[in-house]
Amino acid sequence: MKRIFDVQPWHIVTNEFNPDNKRLQESMTSLGNGYMGMRGFFEEDYSGDSLAGLYLGGVWYPDKTRVGWWKNGYPDYFGKVVNAVNFIKMNVKINGDEIDLAKDKFSDFKLDLDMQHSILTRSFTVTKGDAKVAVTFERFLSVAQQELSVQRLTLKNVGTTKATVTVDSAIDADVKNEDANYDERFWNVVSTEQKPDSGNVIAQTTPNPFGTPQFTSAMEMRHVSDLKTVSVAQPNDKEVVNEFTGELAPDQSAKLEKRVIVTTSRDYQTNDDLIAAMHQLSDRVAEKTYEDLFDAHAKIWEERWNKSDIEIDGDTAAQQGIRFNMFELFSTYYGEDARLNIGPKGFTGEKYGGATYWDTEAFAVPVYLGITDPKVTRNLLMYRYKQLDGAYHNAKQQGLKGALFPMVTFDGIECHNEWEITFEEIHRNGDIAFAIYNYTRYTGDESYVLNEGSKVLTEISKFWADRVHFSQRKQQYMIHGVTGPDEYENNVDNNWYTNILAQWTLKYTLAILKKVSPEQAEKLAVTDEEKKHWQDIVDRMYLPYDKELNIFVQHDGFLDKDIQPVSAIPADQLPINQHWSWDKILRSPYIKQGDVLQGIWDFIDDYTPEQKKANYDFYEPLTVHESSLSAAIHSVLAADLHYEDKAVELYERTARLDLDNYNNDTDDGLHVTAMTGGWIAVVQGFAGMRVRDGQLHYAPFLPKKWHRYSFRQVFRGRLIEVNVDQKGAQFKLIEGDPITIDVAGKALKLTK
Repeated sequence: MKRIFDVQPWHIVTNEFNPDNKRLQESMTSLGNGYMGMRGFFEEDYSGDSLAGLYLGGVWYPDKTRVGWWKNGYPDYFGKVVNAVNFIKMNVKINGDEIDLAKDKFSDFKLDLDMQHSILTRSFTVTKGDAKVAVTFERFLSVAQQELSVQRLTLKNVGTTKATVTVDSAIDADVKNEDANYDERFWNVVSTEQKPDSGNVIAQTTPNPFGTPQFTSAMEMRHVSDLKTVSVAQPNDKEVVNEFTGELAPDQSAKLEKRVIVTTSRDYQTNDDLIAAMHQLSDRVAEKTYEDLFDAHAKIWEERWNKSDIEIDGDTAAQQGIRFNMFELFSTYYGEDARLNIGPKGFTGEKYGGATYWDTEAFAVPVYLGITDPKVTRNLLMYRYKQLDGAYHNAKQQGLKGALFPMVTFDGIECHNEWEITFEEIHRNGDIAFAIYNYTRYTGDESYVLNEGSKVLTEISKFWADRVHFSQRKQQYMIHGVTGPDEYENNVDNNWYTNILAQWTLKYTLAILKKVSPEQAEKLAVTDEEKKHWQDIVDRMYLPYDKELNIFVQHDGFLDKDIQPVSAIPADQLPINQHWSWDKILRSPYIKQGDVLQGIWDFIDDYTPEQKKANYDFYEPLTVHESSLSAAIHSVLAADLHYEDKAVELYERTARLDLDNYNNDTDDGLHVTAMTGGWIAVVQGFAGMRVRDGQLHYAPFLPKKWHRYSFRQVFRGRLIEVNVDQKGAQFKLIEGDPITIDVAGKALKLTK
């Protein structure tokens, strides 16, 4: 655990700069607007260690993946996000000497991410010889005009002598990904244009041998400043620069605003259209003041917070944590583009390649259902439906029928290069099916499940029916050679979570097939013989169970391990994934994240209190929580079992996972999909929210160290406010028609 920012309700702020924590600071001050995003790296050149990262939604590259252990059915490429052309670059010179905080003498450092308004501010005072200048950088990515990046630089002479200041504002295409092979670059510059106070760069991703699209990005910068414009030569064929200079008397200030419009070929048919749109948007933005642009941006953030903010009194660290979670989620995805999804790192780093994982369906869908319009979640479901062709390809690669949705993807085709993840962690097919059910159960809207959703369910069911095998010895269906959610167990047989999801998916699909229209049933063309076979699998699926312990066994052979609790591991060997060999981890009983408990969380109302207690008491002490997705579901289950202190402990872990760097792995980016965990722990855990037969149920409790908490929840056209304090729970209908909810077993009608 490492805390490098002050604890404040609405700000991620520090007055200290430690170069050893530079990457951590960059991750934790990341910005995004759903269309693009960036780490909190410096605008000016910094000669110390840094991970400069700018990313554009949906822009990626298929990197070669063939390696020495390549196998038939292996993906041809590993998809990864491309570090975008650097459009925020601004170098500052004082009396001709360039600022570099890795070398310079400076004071009064402050780094402040304002989560309420989504703006990042950095300030410091630098001394260069006799000159002393206060420097302030501000930047935001507009949610009112998603193609727009806005920066403002303020320079103030706080010394006693005159100082000449010079600013070189640039767009630079000479960038690389840190994880690239052999320092290869991914952008070819198509054209550049440099004028005295504006410039643009058009760049295209390099050709690839896999037939996937090349992407073109167009970026244009324009400026507003009280500094003098200086014409300078273009430095090279990959960069355009505008220079501004002026002399500041003591106590005199100067400002420079930089507006950059970014367009990509994802939205335009031709380069001419792309460039025309860039110019048109730049013209439109030029008509507005900085205050106009910021106010439009801040107003939308205010609307988002009004619908979704969780307030916590009595524990500022808990308050900051949940808001940080929600802020980074909204910065990554708010449903505007159905072609996009939620990558585990969002726009905050290169790890996981910026691709889509099962995290979305399992963890993000429940949250977005509760805080946004249903169309946002429906877009996430449509994302998978539109990629069915890729899922057919993935299944065919393995010689199987139906559709296998990818573990990692940009376009529906599997593009991950670890076999035990790519083609063993097939539970994601069930997670996608469960997300369809989750959406339908929560919203009451069956229009998706009876149309596009029924197609997805049918094709997943065909896969499961082909992937299982029948054991003549046990007269049951089994699934061998898989990896469950616990990735510290590879190539196991009969992972309980995988088997139960397969069984449940087949059962749910059969139920939906009875409800679809005759026209849809004809399109789906599921035969009576197939239905009979699917029902047989449902009836005879093998689900590992130990009667003596009354637990569902994670997989065959798990109980033969040397079962020792995590408390038996010496503290200096944690986290084990950074201290143990992979062989030792695989042989150990230690669980990366919820596996059996993931399934119990999914179907929490289907199990008795005794079953939930037996499984939680057995598995949680074995869980190292080294997956960012782990703590939240354990917190919910602990709350359900009235282990309230444990529930709060795990909430704090999930809500502050990155802010406190729990797993010592935040320097390369935030765990964005895991940031759903704070909401899940509060709403499903502390407030006990469930949806049963179309009705909202609550069973709230107040953590001992908190004075009060409240949240707002979207449900079937209503906006409901829940407030829990030391007097109990209060519920208020903010928007929508009257509704009756259940609170601890008692009906409560809410009216405005």
